Formats: sequence, structure tokens, C-alpha cells
Amino acid sequence: MKEALSLIFDRYTLALLGTVVLASLLPCRGQVAEVFGMVTTAAIALLFFLHGAKLSRDAVIAGLLNWRLHLLVLACTFVLFPLLGLATRSLAAQVVGTQLALGVLFLCTLPSTVQSSIAFTSIARGNVPAAVCAASASSLLGIFITPLLVGLLVHAGGGKAGPAPMAAIQGVVLQLFVPFVAGQVARRWIGGLVDRNKKVIGLVDRGSILLVVYTAFSAAVVAGLWKDVSAQTLAWLLAVCCALLAVALFVTAQLGKRLGFSREDRITILFCGSKKSLASGIPMANVLFSGSAVGAIVLPLMVFHQIQLMVCAVLAQRYARQAAATATAGSAA
Repeated sequence: MKEALSLIFDRYTLALLGTVVLASLLPCRGQVAEVFGMVTTAAIALLFFLHGAKLSRDAVIAGLLNWRLHLLVLACTFVLFPLLGLATRSLAAQVVGTQLALGVLFLCTLPSTVQSSIAFTSIARGNVPAAVCAASASSLLGIFITPLLVGLLVHAGGGKAGPAPMAAIQGVVLQLFVPFVAGQVARRWIGGLVDRNKKVIGLVDRGSILLVVYTAFSAAVVAGLWKDVSAQTLAWLLAVCCALLAVALFVTAQLGKRLGFSREDRITILFCGSKKSLASGIPMANVLFSGSAVGAIVLPLMVFHQIQLMVCAVLAQRYARQAAATATAGSAA
């Protein structure tokens, strides 16, 4: 139980909330904001370089053997979620406003999480190697698929914000994929150093995200974010995010059962196919949307991120207890 709770109420979550508060009270402006913007661009490149340097190609290749599971996870991530986002966009716009509704649509296009998907799968005693592969593949493919979906869905929904699909892909490739590939190439020489210093690398990762959050929310606050977002709007946003997660969890659980996957694989599908990545989403939003819009765009993602941690922690503990009870019953027999 302590392991699951630590994923919900960890220092990083508190740091994210603190960063939002800091940006709300002391936003960067003018030339300072321009400097922060340049530093943020460099930080994002460093973030994805380190992602590339950390990813083990051997683990990904080994996990690809379970192709049915990976295709289902990718379908839930990049087909089910976007369809839900597009179907609910009009209703979301009525209750939370056009900008936050665009943020909800954006979160539906994002890849799955890596760290928490693997952690919850492990706690629930699911197929951890498959989770490593599924989450890593989702994160990598999201570099290409997310900007394409953003461009297509924004235009399909009648919106004017957001980039054209090809321009979006080009921007993400240059700022995210190129550093990622560079990290993969450099892994040959720095892989051992990266593996030995995971805590330090993790601090750099999270520090980069905090910097992006501060810069994005500063621009949004200067543009009047909190004048437009009331407590009632936040409550509606919470409800929308809860509904999205509930549908995703139900569908992934049912698909795992009906398609005949093992218990371990069903757990992996549930946790990898129902979650969205904050670590990938915030840098992508910074690339895909204008500065003043990014804060509102990522707000639904931050709300959804916290909800998915809380709900999945409870589910993981439930699966763990079921596995323990089954093992105890088997030993007694």
C-alpha cells in the first residue's frame, strides 16, 4: 500500500503544484520570459536526449514478441482516446470553455506513460516485460502520431488553434525525435553512465518538466488564465477527466477479457492502455501550441494525470490482493 501511495503523493506531484502556484503568483514576463523560453527549448531537447539514452533496445525487441497485446494498447491509446475526445469536445466546450476543451482533446492524443504504467503493472503482478515494451513503444510512436492527431482532430472539430499536421510533425521531429535518436546513438558510449546515475538523470528529467510548466503557466497567467477559469470550471474539468478515465478503464478491461488474454496481460493492457503521459505531453504542448495557450492546454492533462495515479493505485492494490489470495489458496491445496 505504501508503494502505491508514494506514486500518488510523491514529492514530484507536490513540486508540480508548487510550480503552478509560483507561476500564478510570480509569472515571468518580457525579456525574462524570452530567456526562459530559450532555456525551456534546450531543456526539452535534453529531456528527450536522456529518454533515448535510457531506453534499452534489447528490452524493446524482446517485448515485441507479444504483438497482439501491443497492438491493442496502441489502439486504445491512439484510436479509442482520440475518438472519445472528438465525441465529447462539443459538450466539454460548453462546460469548461473552448480552450480547456482543446486541452482535453490534446490529452486524448498523447502516448501512454512509461514509469507509472510499469510501476502499477508490477504492483498488480502483471506482465512487466510487456508493459516495458508497450509503454516505450507508445512513447516513441507518440512523437509522430500525437502531432498528426492534434492537427487532424483540431481541424475536424472546427477549431482554429493548433498546427497543420505536417508542420506539427516537423516541429516535433526536430525538437523531440532528433534528440531522442541522438540519445539512442550515444547510449553506446554513455549508457553505463546513465544506468549508474538514474537518480541524477531522474532529477534532470523532472526539473526539465517543472521548467516547462513554469514557463507555460507564466505565459497563460499573463494572458489571463485564472480570470477565465473559475472554481466551477475546474469542477467540470475534473468531472470530464474522471469520465474519460472511467470509459478507458472499462473498455481496456473488457477488451482484455473478450480477446482471451491472460490475467497478467490483461493487467498490462489496463494500465498501459488507459493512461496518458505528463512527461511527453507538456513538452509536446510547448512545441505544438503558442506560448500563451500552453498553460490552458496542459491544465486538463495535469488534472487527468493526478486522477489516473489515484485510481490506478487503488486498482493495482486490488489486483495484488487478488493475486496473493490466489497464491495462498493454491499453496493450501
